[in-house]
Amino acid sequence: MDTAMNNSVDTARIQTLDSAHFLHPFTDFKDLSAKGARVMTRGEGIYVWDSEGVKVLDAMSGLWCVNVGYGRRELADAAHHQMMTLPYYNSFFQTTNVPAVTLAAKLAQLAPNAGERSFRHVFYSSSGSESNDSNVRMVRRYWDLLGEPQRKIIISRQNAYHGSTMAGASLGGMSGMHAQGDLPIPNIKHIGQPYYFENARKGETKDEFGIRAAGWLEEEILALGPQRVAAFIAEPIQGAGGVIIPPATYWPEIQRIVDKYGILLISDEVICAFGRLGRWFGYEYFGYKPDLVTFAKAVTSGYIPLGGVMVGDRVAKVLIDKGGEFNHGYTYSGHPVACAVALANIEVMEREQLPQRVRDDIGPYLAQRFDDIRAHPLVGEAETCGLVGGMVLVKNKATLQRFDESLGVGMVCRGHCFGNGLIMRAVGDRMIIAPPLIMSRAQIDEMMALIVRCLDLTLADVKKNGWFA
Repeated sequence: MDTAMNNSVDTARIQTLDSAHFLHPFTDFKDLSAKGARVMTRGEGIYVWDSEGVKVLDAMSGLWCVNVGYGRRELADAAHHQMMTLPYYNSFFQTTNVPAVTLAAKLAQLAPNAGERSFRHVFYSSSGSESNDSNVRMVRRYWDLLGEPQRKIIISRQNAYHGSTMAGASLGGMSGMHAQGDLPIPNIKHIGQPYYFENARKGETKDEFGIRAAGWLEEEILALGPQRVAAFIAEPIQGAGGVIIPPATYWPEIQRIVDKYGILLISDEVICAFGRLGRWFGYEYFGYKPDLVTFAKAVTSGYIPLGGVMVGDRVAKVLIDKGGEFNHGYTYSGHPVACAVALANIEVMEREQLPQRVRDDIGPYLAQRFDDIRAHPLVGEAETCGLVGGMVLVKNKATLQRFDESLGVGMVCRGHCFGNGLIMRAVGDRMIIAPPLIMSRAQIDEMMALIVRCLDLTLADVKKNGWFA
């Protein structure tokens, strides 16, 4: 136990203040108030410590974002230097700042050249949610300028996550979010997700399913009328939906469909960009060519809020050449401190070759270790892509029968994780990870040993309760 840290924080006092004043995101306030929040106080590398001195392996990189790990002085120094130089100035009124411009140029350099879908321009925000709101505004502005104002519909997927603002939550396809706030807003439609384990027909191969799942987009476009559809938005891999990795045939077929009907393609890379899949951007891994790319989270490794949209030449040319004011933006668009930290973060990732390490070393090693975990009696499926992974907990391994949702088996497993020094997320009966990209093979072994221990404890619980077949 870290006794110095334990002595420096009065846990009960912080929990009391938290309950009295802090409304947490995606939280049952009554439930949290009754039991008190866990107080996190320090991070270093891939680990965090709570106020009681308990060390925890963070297999979720905070919230999919701390890619370079905790405690990187380079990022803190960059923030301090920029704060002492120019802590803030707005990007309204035809002004700019050096870090914002430098970062935009760097992002354009990192993105592969793809003709009219190359990326040379960036529109900044402070989060992925704001960025996807900006996408809605930008897509509709694009079609208005081209004289097709009837193109307003944006198609997304069920169980997708695109943020929690009104537009972001509407673009997302999560029923629990839509049940609050009269969502989705008009002109947002949803199709099925490419989840082979849940939606494949008997005897259907992954490649066959990938083609069929992509075909749901074409069916929806034709049902709505192609002349009314503005864009399709999707994550390369659905993150918060449970790490849903599409079959290899899915994205090429999606590309064919959007090209056939001339609609814009938005790649929401808030999770997948900046090395997570072993490439700078997730669309590179799957080989498609989007018009707009949403980014946030790992652009600064979560050290300071920053988000944005990379705008492809096809869209940027219309917005620029047609002229007229784009009546949209944020107080913190292109915040100089956030952009300075992002530049320092990217420099660390380049120097340590983190995307390449994920692609060539630790990503394949994680996949190998996940192959081993498939043998566990509770695991019906386990898969990875780069440094993200998911496994399905099943009631019957032979038949792949699922647990009743009301049992909350995933949350039982998550409870064991939290109690045994591991942060792993539960999405229904899927357990998911997205650890920092700086992990060593030895640390992956450590993480997998913790996962197996928590699976064993969960298995004992479900057997004791008579839930296991």
